[in-house]
Amino acid sequence: MPKRSIRDLPVAGRRVLVRVDFNVPIEEGRITDDRRIRSAIPTIRSVLSRGGRAILMSHLGRPEGQGFEADATLRPVAARLAELLGTPVGFPSEDCIDAKAAGAVQAMKDGEVLLLENLRFHKGEKKGDAGFAAKLAALGDAYCNDAFGTCHRTDASMHAVPMAMKPRPAVAGFLLEAELKYLQGAIAGARRPFVAILGGAKVSDKLAAIRNLLEKVDVLVVGGAMAYTLLKAQGVAVGASRVEDAMLGEARSVIELAREKGKRLLLPSDHVCGKALEAGTPTSPVTGAIPEGWMGLDIGPSTSKEFGDAIRAARTVVWNGPMGVFEMPPFDRGTREVARAVVDATAAGATTVAGGGDTAAAVEAFGLAEKLSHVSTGGGASLEMLEGRHFQSLDALDEA
Repeated sequence: MPKRSIRDLPVAGRRVLVRVDFNVPIEEGRITDDRRIRSAIPTIRSVLSRGGRAILMSHLGRPEGQGFEADATLRPVAARLAELLGTPVGFPSEDCIDAKAAGAVQAMKDGEVLLLENLRFHKGEKKGDAGFAAKLAALGDAYCNDAFGTCHRTDASMHAVPMAMKPRPAVAGFLLEAELKYLQGAIAGARRPFVAILGGAKVSDKLAAIRNLLEKVDVLVVGGAMAYTLLKAQGVAVGASRVEDAMLGEARSVIELAREKGKRLLLPSDHVCGKALEAGTPTSPVTGAIPEGWMGLDIGPSTSKEFGDAIRAARTVVWNGPMGVFEMPPFDRGTREVARAVVDATAAGATTVAGGGDTAAAVEAFGLAEKLSHVSTGGGASLEMLEGRHFQSLDALDEA
């Protein structure tokens, strides 16, 4: 069921507790990728421009719930958010639920915004603790979930807080709406041909997604290191390529499932190989069997063309996982070619969705993110949605 939207919530004079996903990479106090912050701006501006008071909460990193940790503070995020919004962002305390934080919330005026400190400084966040949730719930008159990247979790701020706030409203932010539109809606109502592209290191990480997608797609394209487990399962020599030998039985069953259902399963037929997974390694193009001592680190040109032709003919494309070691030239070429094919499909009217941290990072690095229908901010969440999982955090939101 569609969820009630922030756009439909009267916010003037109200304290809106917004769960955002500001879990961004920070190195030496500097944010190296602010896409998740930028993605939350439309929801925050919607609250502020209509006279609401935005109280933002997020986690950052993986603190153990033992209190304040300097290297996991959200203070740099508050500073960057202020720059992006062009307005001050309050950051009242080193604790998200202490008296200082609560006092700052009570003192807020309409059109103001503050960011609470890292939720995971408290053990209660990861445990979904009701007492911790109640203290957060007391800060707001309404709840808004705009943190798709954490929607697959039952952390306190994702589920217990909106449940504790009932009958106060609980709505979806614009980012969450978009994620659900594309990762649920586009798949459920896919226009055909429907092509799914899966890559990355491990078949074990994507097995549930493969099985779920084979029920829905017309073509399943598989690249990345996970392809070598599937190739080995077919009896193809893969040299020193990364293989999950314990998954060979599962790989054979997936290949058989695709055959039974009449789905095209596209695997690499040629490769760009290296001697080692390191910059400057000797490289060699290989078609078919990979010799001993060589490992497949990217798809080759014939495979890029075959994958690209299937993608360009699609009306719906879902992509999760790179085709090779895209961070290390020359093994980025296959992922670039697939990205260009997805862009071409989009330009021709297809609905295209890229999900997963590496995939999002790749299309951002290639300067192509804006040319797809949607690039998901969720890593684990987008994969679990492709697996067809149920998200309890969405149950807590009001139906439209």
